Parts: sequence; structure tokens; C-alpha cells
Amino acid sequence: MSDAFSADRAAASEAHWIPLSDLMTGLMVMFLLIAVCYMIRVEGDAGRIRTVAVTYSETRDALYEELRKEFSADLPKWHAQLIKADLTLRFSEPDILFSPGSSELKPAFKDILSDFFPRYVRILRSPKYRDAISEIRIEGHTSSDWTGAASPDDAYLHNMELSQARTRSTLLYVLMVPQVRGDLDWLRRLVTANGLSSSRLILDASGKEDAARS
Repeated sequence: MSDAFSADRAAASEAHWIPLSDLMTGLMVMFLLIAVCYMIRVEGDAGRIRTVAVTYSETRDALYEELRKEFSADLPKWHAQLIKADLTLRFSEPDILFSPGSSELKPAFKDILSDFFPRYVRILRSPKYRDAISEIRIEGHTSSDWTGAASPDDAYLHNMELSQARTRSTLLYVLMVPQVRGDLDWLRRLVTANGLSSSRLILDASGKEDAARS
């Protein structure tokens, strides 16, 4: 896997750059499903706007229920949560995902993805939903900290490099899961990997950065 991603080699040559966020929490990988149903041209037709909105809402709610039923027993042991508003499945346990400063998936996270992803794809590929899916996004997020950074901009760029390397590693792994090999053409059209560094921080109840969940 390190041969596939230059970011891994860069991390090896700059091993002294270890992000504080990584030491504390690791990376949160989010499978963000954007279910945009029936993209139509709207030219001032309020009725059509309402129809599209209702169709989207109904499809999202139905898909959420199927995902919830499928994974409800697994989410606690995976330290994951399914968020209804945007159909995000968020993995947030740092000890499971990656080692500090590394983009290589830990064995425990590989086991989770091998179990999760085929079941996830089976639901999304069902006739009820497959034409309503426009993107399946793997997102990597970090906190705003980086040990040894000369400035906030420096910390942001180092975290960006790491988060991008990790999402690519995750993408590569899930596409190699044997049970989804027959769906590769469909997945290649829809799955993207996005490392966002600290650009979308997770906040606590007081509105401050929640580094323990970032």
C-alpha cells in the first residue's frame, strides 16, 4: 500500500512531524452518501420544487431506515454512528483506525471495512436506490493541531497531506474487498476520497473545537 501512495513515503521521511490530533484521536473516516434524487431543471415551478424535495426526503428517510436496521447491532462495537441528516456513517475510534502519523489501515479497521462495505453496497445498489445515488464520499478529517508546526497554515497543510493519504488508503482497500469486485464499474463512477484536514472541525456543545472527536 505504501508503494501506491507517495504520501506514505513523505511521512516516512518526515517522521518527526507527528500531529497532536493524530496522537489524541486519529482520523475520523466518514462515508458520506449524497442521495440527490432526480436532478431536474427548475424554472420557477414551485410545484416541481416541492415534488423534488419530497422525493428526496422520502428516499433519504427510507434509506436511513434500511441502513439503520442493517448496522444497528454493529455500530456500538465499531464505535460508529449513522447520522440521518446527511446519511453519514462516521467511524471515530482512533485506536481502531490508524497508527499515529501513518496512512496504513490497522487490521481491526480492515476487518470492519470488510464486513461493512459489501453490506453497504448491497443496499445502495438495490433497485430502490441505485438510480438516486450521485456520490459516495469517503472523507478524512483532523483537528487543527500539528506538533511542531510553525504556523496554523503549516499545521493545516500537514494535516491535509495526512488526511488525503488516509482517505486514499481507505478507498483502495474497500475497492479490493472481494465481495464488491463485481460492482467496480458502478463504484468507480460514484466513490470519491476527500481529505479535508481541519477545514470542517467538529465542535462541542459550547461551540469550541472538540479535538477528542476530530
